[in-house]
Amino acid sequence: MIGTVVIAGIVGYLSEKTQFTHNGYLPSIIICIGGAFLFYFVRIMFGFGFGSPGMNAIVSSIGALIVVPTHWRK
Repeated sequence: MIGTVVIAGIVGYLSEKTQFTHNGYLPSIIICIGGAFLFYFVRIMFGFGFGSPGMNAIVSSIGALIVVPTHWRK
């Protein structure tokens, strides 16, 4: 659980650093952590995953950044 939060935070930071998103550092980190938590609980409840927990955290964080459309706002 703690590793998921750390990996999601790193993905959120790197997405802003590389200008993949333009939300701001804190909103991107919050979006990534929320997506990672959601997918973590889905994995626990239904057993669905992409392999290792680290890969699940990375994929779910990137997916949350893509799904949440804050980077299209001006």
